[in-house]
Amino acid sequence: MLISIVIPAHNEAAYLKDCLNSFVGQTYLPNEVIIVDDNSSDATLEIAQSFAQNHAWIKVFQRKSVDEHIPGKKVVDTFNFGLAQTSDFDLIGKFDADIILPPDYFEIMVNHFQSNWKLGMCSGLLFIKKGNEWVYENIADKNHIRGPIKLYHKACFNKIGGLRPGPGWDTVDTLLAKYYDFETETIPKLHVKHLRPTGHGYSSQNFLEKGEALYKMRYGIVLAKIASLKMAWQAKSPRLYIQMIFGFLIAFLQQKPFYVSRTEGRFIRTYRWKGVLSKL
Repeated sequence: MLISIVIPAHNEAAYLKDCLNSFVGQTYLPNEVIIVDDNSSDATLEIAQSFAQNHAWIKVFQRKSVDEHIPGKKVVDTFNFGLAQTSDFDLIGKFDADIILPPDYFEIMVNHFQSNWKLGMCSGLLFIKKGNEWVYENIADKNHIRGPIKLYHKACFNKIGGLRPGPGWDTVDTLLAKYYDFETETIPKLHVKHLRPTGHGYSSQNFLEKGEALYKMRYGIVLAKIASLKMAWQAKSPRLYIQMIFGFLIAFLQQKPFYVSRTEGRFIRTYRWKGVLSKL
């Protein structure tokens, strides 16, 4: 299967070399890895270019964007910039620059996609370092495919209409995959090292926009409260709950555009309620 990977990168010099070494060391190499440097002020571009000089399947592009942190939208816009540079592919990946893959990652991915024609998205699990040990990054259920290691089958990616440019993009894609009757899978034995834990540098604005994302996915206020409470509990931050609900209400009052249609929204709410009820 043809594999194209796009890595949006902004000031990733501290992690990019280890990340790309893990791609180079794969037992099943991707056909292309496209690194998009987005306004980096460190050595990200130079590190990427040094790998591209030694490996023809690694390509580097520069994107000039506003020098502003825009959660969700900026990374998706950078990914889409890289997507436009890809060749033909069967599997398309959006990967972060601060991960280290196990050497058989893509070999196992291909085996799973080839053995299940309904599989639309697949990944390993993210682990972070605590002390001298690597432990599961427990901010999501283990069946959720995390944003730094998204690998899609082309048919699924096209059916869901690509990635939504905003916060929550890495949740709505999974829900839409299920709406279109694709399966998603995480493989527990594939431990991916996440060198920079999620939430590093998060601000109040990030959490407000998480609430906005729940509105755009048509969760409804009750489901939004449940989802916000769960995230706040996992983060051990009561303030997070308040900020997310506030973000939801602002989006509601401003009547911001939704990510999904009414029909897709009904499916999402039903699917989420089944998940809530199954845990009671």
